[in-house]
Amino acid sequence: AYRPLARRAPLTETGGWSVSERRCAFLTLEERGDFVIDDEVAIPALEAAGWRVDTVPWRQTSRPWSEFDVVVVRSTWDYWDDVPGFLRILERIDAETRLANPLNLLRWNLAKTYLRDLQAAGVTIVPTLWRDRLDAGGLAEAVDRFGTQDLVLKPQVGGNGQGVMRLRKAECSATFAEAMERYRATPCMIQPFREAILEAGEWSLFAFRNQHSHAILKRPARGEFRSQEERGAIIEAADPSDGLRAAAFRALEVLPSPALYARIDLIESAGVGAELVELELIEPSLYFRTDSGAPGRFARALNEWYASPADSELG
Repeated sequence: AYRPLARRAPLTETGGWSVSERRCAFLTLEERGDFVIDDEVAIPALEAAGWRVDTVPWRQTSRPWSEFDVVVVRSTWDYWDDVPGFLRILERIDAETRLANPLNLLRWNLAKTYLRDLQAAGVTIVPTLWRDRLDAGGLAEAVDRFGTQDLVLKPQVGGNGQGVMRLRKAECSATFAEAMERYRATPCMIQPFREAILEAGEWSLFAFRNQHSHAILKRPARGEFRSQEERGAIIEAADPSDGLRAAAFRALEVLPSPALYARIDLIESAGVGAELVELELIEPSLYFRTDSGAPGRFARALNEWYASPADSELG
């Protein structure tokens, strides 16, 4: 929840805040492993805008978060291994300082069931069948509902493509047995596979305070259907169509509260149009390195967000 900004320094002659006490933490994971993290690309722009930035592993449970003016969730790409612990840390941070994105948005975005809320508000998503656990009846219902035997199975909580499977009728029964075992007690979602992901790629549009910043196109590696960079996907800066932009900002318009940052993942299929794949509000890679102006736009957005308590008091 929002607290008075006791540590904010006086206004300078230029209208910005004094740089003496403005500190920002980027939350990350303890071991980077093979992850591609480019948040450091944004640090010079943030420093120029008056911020001292520290990168802090989120599992440092004894950290006094009050030493920071704001904590921004960034590359916490193992939180799904301990969701309750992650939430406890976020709640502690929110009790001691300002958290971005706001805690209520982070809670809402933890499980991909948020897509149901967006769909109910009129956002077009990839058609989805939701299941508390997987059984043969669920797969049969998906085939009947979607009119295809080419399906994608995902966990309702997770990231980086972990646990995501493509199920095709022509494949050996061992694949289905693996899926049944993996999801026999795990909430999942079933979707029709969209060939557009292989043919045209998946789009990611980035917004800072609901303003478009930049976009990329992700093309899966040969033999792969997942579009994560760590899985060999080709990433390139790209200019999205008007239809993609409209679909992305329709999703942002119906958020329960304003977001400092958002990544909107979409696919565009012939005869179908733009469909939302995911709306990432917790720890999306923001691909700062793909657009030279993105770090500066993020820094300006953070300054504006910090100066607008209404944007961040809704934890």
